Formats: sequence, C-alpha cells, structure tokens
Amino acid sequence: MKLMIASDLHGSALYTEQLLQAYRRERPEKLCLLGDLLYHGPRNDLPEGYAPKEVIALLNAEKEHLLCVRGNCDAEVDQMVLDFPISETHQRLSAEGRTFFLSHGHHLDDLQTQTVRGDVVLSGHTHIPAKSEKEGVWFLNPGSVSIPKENSPHGYMIYEDGRFMWKNLAGETYDTLTI
Repeated sequence: MKLMIASDLHGSALYTEQLLQAYRRERPEKLCLLGDLLYHGPRNDLPEGYAPKEVIALLNAEKEHLLCVRGNCDAEVDQMVLDFPISETHQRLSAEGRTFFLSHGHHLDDLQTQTVRGDVVLSGHTHIPAKSEKEGVWFLNPGSVSIPKENSPHGYMIYEDGRFMWKNLAGETYDTLTI
C-alpha cells in the first residue's frame, strides 16, 4: 500500500494545489491529512496564497481519496463545507501488517494506551518534520505543507513497502526511514 501523508495546509490554496499536483504524480491509494486544513490559527501568520474557500473546492474534488483527522485549528463549522469527514481526532489504518494511528498531534497522550510495539503514530501540529522511536512505537511527522518551521521545506511524506520518505512539494526526497 502506498500512502501520502501531509499536515497543516492552513488555508493556503497555493500550497494545497502543489500538494495535489504531487498527489497526482505519486499516485498513492490514500492521501492522509493530519489536520489544520482551512484556518491559519491565531499563532501563525497568513500563509502565502491564503484562500480557504479555494482549499475547500480543491479538497472536496478529491474527497474519495482522503482520510483526515481534525487539528487544533479545525472547527466544527468546517465540517459543514467539507464533503469528507474531519471530525475525528484520531484515525486507525491497518496496512501491511502494521497499524498506523493518524492524529494532528496536539492530543498524542490519548494514543499512548492504544499503541503497541511496531505501531506508527503519524502526526503534524509542530510544522517540523520528525522521526523518533519510543518502546518500539514510531512517531513520525511530515512537517507542514504551507507554514514549515525551522527551515524545513514545504512538504509531505510517502509510505510504501515499509519505507517512509520525506519529500518537498517538488517531489525531491530529503529524508527516509525503513521500519
């Protein structure tokens, strides 16, 4: 199974379109969005190309391929304009004998009792690409599509055949992890 994992679009039509171009190039089975889709949030500056209504249309056009969780900047009213579910704070996905937990990342403590050795927790929130392992559970962050921090690229992650690849929106791999 091939998955594309991305987070923190924050209403940028410019970067959402670039993400969807990468999605068409990569051709994964699912695009997993880890929250903060439409609103930039009170702590962030407006991202370049801020146009939440355009992001709504772009994402709704791909609704059949999306698996999403709610972020801390996502509101109940967002569900009224999106044609795919975003109300859950966590999602579970099984693939290739492995369990993936999708979360925005602002409530990771909620997952600690649910994970076991070999599981993967995918989360955004920090806007910083990351990978760490604790007691056999991997914690991976794709960074941010629209407002990356700490000089990281605008990017996403690909999972395929036990391998994670962190990529910029042009599709260039800058980090990998095989588990």
